[in-house]
Amino acid sequence: MESSPKDELAYLLDFDGARYLFDEGYWVKIEVKRTEPTRQRPHGLSYSLTLHDPEGVRLLGFDNAHAAPPLGGRYKAKPVAHDHWHRTGKDKGRPYAFRSALRLVQDFLDEVERVLAERGVSAVMIGVKDRTDDDGEGEGSELGGVQE
Repeated sequence: MESSPKDELAYLLDFDGARYLFDEGYWVKIEVKRTEPTRQRPHGLSYSLTLHDPEGVRLLGFDNAHAAPPLGGRYKAKPVAHDHWHRTGKDKGRPYAFRSALRLVQDFLDEVERVLAERGVSAVMIGVKDRTDDDGEGEGSELGGVQE
C-alpha cells in the first residue's frame, strides 16, 4: 500500500528533535518544522538531518536552510528550491531533488551508512535521545534501513 504525501510529512515531522547514537560517539541529529510552502520550500518543511563525529563536527548533512551552488559552474542558474546536501563537512552543498519525505530519510540514511563505514564504525544504533527522553538512551535500536 502506497503512503500519501501527507502521511509521509507526518512521518518526517515525528523525527523532529531526535538524536540517534552510534558507536564511538557518532550521532545523528534531526530537526524538522512545518512551514508555509514557498518557492524555496515547496513541500512546506524546514529540515536539517546531520551526522556528527564524537567532537560534534558535522560530517554530512541534508537541509534546506539556504540555496546550494548550482551543479556545473558559477554561470548556471541557482535552483529555486533550497533542498541540498553536504557530502562532507566542508562541502558547501549540492542540489538535492526532494521527491518525498520517505525518500529524503532513506537517502540520508544511505549516506550515514556510507560515512560510518568509511570510518570503520557500525551503522547500528546503540541509543536514541529525543526531546521527550530526559535520560537519553534506548538500547539496540536500528534507524530505518541503516544496518550493518
